Amino acid sequence: MVNRIRDLRKAKGLTLADLAAACEPATTAQTIGRLETGMRQLSLTWMNRIAAALGVEPASLMRADAGSQTQIVAELAAAGPEALSTPREAVLPSELATADGPAPVVLAVSESVGEYRPGDMLWLQPLNPDNAQSAINRDCLVPRPGGRFAFGRLIDRRGTLVGLLPPGPGQKQVVVDNPAWIAVAMMLVRPL
Repeated sequence: MVNRIRDLRKAKGLTLADLAAACEPATTAQTIGRLETGMRQLSLTWMNRIAAALGVEPASLMRADAGSQTQIVAELAAAGPEALSTPREAVLPSELATADGPAPVVLAVSESVGEYRPGDMLWLQPLNPDNAQSAINRDCLVPRPGGRFAFGRLIDRRGTLVGLLPPGPGQKQVVVDNPAWIAVAMMLVRPL
């Protein structure tokens, strides 16, 4: 088992010092760092303290090595979605934790585009392209050749061609031929 403390801490925008101060009783950033990296054993007591500080269930601090992880694969900017050089793990909301099928992917919004604001996390469920009719008129993320992505409202599906209308004003329709998958938006997480 591998712990997810670092992933959860970063997803919540906390530094090591922030998390250490939020623990009850407070601890040091060095201790949190050692627990994250496995240099110090993560006991049940530490799991409960850190989970309470992060506002999550203690069990969510652990993950199996072989399990599929939900990942942030791209960031949405004014010029369109950009693939991340290294995908980051996304913290799965509890209402999606029991969903069947492939793990959701996440699009992090870094600039205001259409109705999306910086800091938004758009959770998308990958579909088989053959089942894309259910995604018509919904926002979708589609992989393109060369490790790139297209994002926008799915407006057309003809044969192997998928047509997307990007959310920004004045942008042209993007057509992707034979995508491996189409991920349809299912939840927007917006910080307050």
